[in-house]
Amino acid sequence: MIKVWDAAAFDAFERTGWAGRSEAYENGFARLTAHTVIPLLDLAGVAGGDAVLDVGTGPGLVASAALARAARVTAVDASAEMAARAQAACPDAEVHAAALPDLPFPDASFDAVVGNFVINHLGAPEAGLAELFRVLRPGGRLALTCWDRASMRATAVFGEAVAASGIPYPPDLPTAGPFLAGADDRPAAFRELLAEAGFTEPRAEGLEWLHRVDPDEWWASVVAGTPLTGSVIARQNPATAAAIKHHYDTAVAPYREPGTGLVALPAGAVLAGARRPTG
Repeated sequence: MIKVWDAAAFDAFERTGWAGRSEAYENGFARLTAHTVIPLLDLAGVAGGDAVLDVGTGPGLVASAALARAARVTAVDASAEMAARAQAACPDAEVHAAALPDLPFPDASFDAVVGNFVINHLGAPEAGLAELFRVLRPGGRLALTCWDRASMRATAVFGEAVAASGIPYPPDLPTAGPFLAGADDRPAAFRELLAEAGFTEPRAEGLEWLHRVDPDEWWASVVAGTPLTGSVIARQNPATAAAIKHHYDTAVAPYREPGTGLVALPAGAVLAGARRPTG
């Protein structure tokens, strides 16, 4: 059963859950998010000279790609650890430790705003969109991504392994965030949310790809580098964790690529974009 927390509780979980995970995230899970960086920047029309805000920059993958397009990049992340990593990776960007829905920028500061898998980490996504609307100049472009649960085998195998082990789900952890909770058609729901926030020309489409990775490295990356799945598994005793790992190995076995030692796990996201009206 999906257990969605209220905004304040979910935000508090997100703020504390990422502590100490930045290195593991950069070396592991961030590689999964890299697949959508170029489509995200393309949808936002990021080009040379644009003032671009990268929200939820993590280790700076989007910020780095925007700099490569000669954009003027500002980036923020709720985690000071992540912000420090992004600044080290992108010395030409202006990086802040800051979180939606309270950004330290004047109204209409940016030509484009992008966020790669950040809106799904917000307890109050509507308030986050309102803040992105505020800092975007009239006519400016917004592009965001979120996970498409229906096609996310790359992460679903962990939840299935936990369930197969028979352990009770920890009552102090959410199973899902508030963003698009319960939506069957996530692209349509995303478009509707953008329109309700006042944006024009809302669009959203699904993206699918294969995440090729060593299965043991992927296990270690998710356990150490993510606050939700990682917390569920890491708090178990060694025998229980080993049982979950066994079920995980079974779940990923059909995706093994012969002769490579890798698995090709299906992954999917929703890429959404819109504009702030000029009037």
